[in-house]
Amino acid sequence: MGQELACRLRYGDKTLSGKAWLETDFLLFRGEERLKIAFRDLTSVEAEAGVLHVRFANSEAAFELGAAAAKWAAKILHPPSRLDKLGVKQGAAVALIGEFDAGFLEELRALEAAIVDGRTPADLLFLAAEGRADLARIPKLIARLAPRGVLWVVYPKGAPAIREVEVIQAGRAAGLKDTKVAAFSAERTALRFSRPAAR
Repeated sequence: MGQELACRLRYGDKTLSGKAWLETDFLLFRGEERLKIAFRDLTSVEAEAGVLHVRFANSEAAFELGAAAAKWAAKILHPPSRLDKLGVKQGAAVALIGEFDAGFLEELRALEAAIVDGRTPADLLFLAAEGRADLARIPKLIARLAPRGVLWVVYPKGAPAIREVEVIQAGRAAGLKDTKVAAFSAERTALRFSRPAAR
């Protein structure tokens, strides 16, 4: 989920009250009117005196965010990478189960993550789940995790073959706790599981 703040928005000749959300790839305002601005459409981003100024498609909007304006501008201009969002650190032991895109493998190599087999405990284990049947592998995969390791289940967005609620149920049934959802790609979502703290 993104960050949320109550604010005023100056857009066109109007000043509107409502809430602004900073999401992974867009800004959203909801109030007396609704405005959604995709980051790819932005031509300018600046923060000055507590106001976030953005330009897009021959328009301009000013979000009165106070101290958060500079932080939001920095996050828009320097968004976290996919590996940042997934919590992959340099040198982490990573296990991959299933098929992953070549770009993901290149990102792991560039970060010098260690791609490990079943004999080495994984700090992060990624399971590519194409359908419900793949979720049955989760209980056995837990043994491959390091003591503080996490399991990411990566599955297609909006596909009838596998739904988010089914992924959550499968992880919980294996004794894990769902702790985060992240966009893995335009087509796939990733859901993170970890062992409960009591363990």
